[in-house]
Amino acid sequence: MKYLCVLAWLSATLAATVTYNWDINWVEAAPDGFKRPVIGINGQWPCPTIEANLGDTIIVHVYNGLVNETTGIHFHGQTQTGTGTMDGPSGVNQCSIPPGGTFTYNFTANPAGSFWYHSHNKGQYPDGLRGPLIIHDPKDVYAGSYDEELTLTLSDWYYKQMPVMLPLYLNPDNSAGVEPAPNSTLVNDSQNITFAITPGKTYRLRVISVGNFVGQIFEVEDHEMTIIAVDSVPVHQASTSSIYVSVGQRFDVLFTAKPTATKNYFFISSIDQSMIGGDFEITYPNAYGYLVYNPKPPLPAVYQPTFSWIDDFTLVPYDNEPILGTVDHQIVINMNFTNDAYDINRAVINGQTYVTQIVPSLYTVLSAPAVDVMNPLIYGNGSNPFVVQYDQVVEIVINNYDTGSHPWYMHGHQFQVVYRGAMDTPFWDGTQPVSAIPVRRDVVMVNTMASAVWRFKANNPGVFLIHCHIEWHVEAGLQATLFEAPDHLQGALTIPADHLKVCKTDNTPTVGNAAGNSKNWLDLAGAPVVAPRYDYGSLVTPPATAKMLRSRADMRARQEMSSWP
Repeated sequence: MKYLCVLAWLSATLAATVTYNWDINWVEAAPDGFKRPVIGINGQWPCPTIEANLGDTIIVHVYNGLVNETTGIHFHGQTQTGTGTMDGPSGVNQCSIPPGGTFTYNFTANPAGSFWYHSHNKGQYPDGLRGPLIIHDPKDVYAGSYDEELTLTLSDWYYKQMPVMLPLYLNPDNSAGVEPAPNSTLVNDSQNITFAITPGKTYRLRVISVGNFVGQIFEVEDHEMTIIAVDSVPVHQASTSSIYVSVGQRFDVLFTAKPTATKNYFFISSIDQSMIGGDFEITYPNAYGYLVYNPKPPLPAVYQPTFSWIDDFTLVPYDNEPILGTVDHQIVINMNFTNDAYDINRAVINGQTYVTQIVPSLYTVLSAPAVDVMNPLIYGNGSNPFVVQYDQVVEIVINNYDTGSHPWYMHGHQFQVVYRGAMDTPFWDGTQPVSAIPVRRDVVMVNTMASAVWRFKANNPGVFLIHCHIEWHVEAGLQATLFEAPDHLQGALTIPADHLKVCKTDNTPTVGNAAGNSKNWLDLAGAPVVAPRYDYGSLVTPPATAKMLRSRADMRARQEMSSWP
């Protein structure tokens, strides 16, 4: 016991505190030649990389200098063990940070690997508020296998801002629910970037998808890649020429440079255009960059290769963790899209569109009577709540009834992907073969008209969203809420004073059930179950153009409702 205490003390004394002071504000940028306002940090864009070591304390002091938008930050892939107030989704783990507001995130860097941070506030991050988050582990199983590290973000890109596009997407005139097509593709929030390469060296390339909508296919000309980690989880090495990276996913790959510097090479990130519906024209469907061995020869001519990527379901975790055994609790999510009373195409989970509740869901947990905290009723049907007990083996089944495939993400865990059906295959009934040593990820692509099944151990008490990581679909309501051992949170977690202050600023209650009722916890009268008619994203005040759209939609809705029986 003394030995364990000494180890814990040494770990604590060796850990550092990494502090960032961020003024989130508007910046003008033209990453592909088209100039537009973007959301930057401290007057710069692309946004900075957060870097720390495993076990370090990361502190991010945020000031919202946007003037016209609220904000908030999520640290994608960080488990937030014991720090559930720092997970970031507005309306779930915190209130939105208002213009002029300050807010501090304080958490332990865990696990190690390649991650990213982004706004988790009302569809905001596609306007630029996102960046890499790299957590180093001195005991990384692949330490010593490479000479240098490189980080590469992949993204689709839009020329219009989200508060302009959201009311056009969620609109009766778009009753089919066709997502806006991106205008462009970016690598490291730019195009035609270069990496200086030394012959003979081996590089670890951290590939991070920070996009809004479509997957990306990535390849390096005439360089084989060896996958060593996915979504921060080390895997046994697997070679491939291409990787398919869904929104939110990460791949760590190794490649070895050529022995001589006689030639330069390109790499490509290409939009998966099969995910886009309707008529569209993308200005730059491919983004290119270059491995520069020698600055004297010209850069190579680029082209789109015939891609052949590895099936990530076949990857095997380095630790060979076997499939979790007997399932204690199964959650079934039947997902689809349907049109509401205004003929707006909304996402539904088991028939319910996700709607933000009056009290942030975590705050309901922390203020609830102990006798009620495990009762999903108090969290509101609109939050699509699922409550699980501590240490249960939980199985989540996603049945995708939609005509498109979806990258599903769960906060708080890297889970075992035990089954993933091919497109248009029978839905999960428990008889399908499962992986004995499943790949672990935090984002998995669920194919159209098929199922995906994952398992995890409920040993991280918290309130965690489960959602499609296509931001259009998040705003359309394709989300559920996992209440993981909420009885273990009471008395163990305190809401910081600055977090409560931002709630007070926008008059958001912090005590009570989903309806804000703290007298009768089982009375949910007033808890939202229907999505608001208008969605202007993070805007504090809708612009004049949005008001005109609103008036036109109102007129159409009134005309339609007048014909109802």
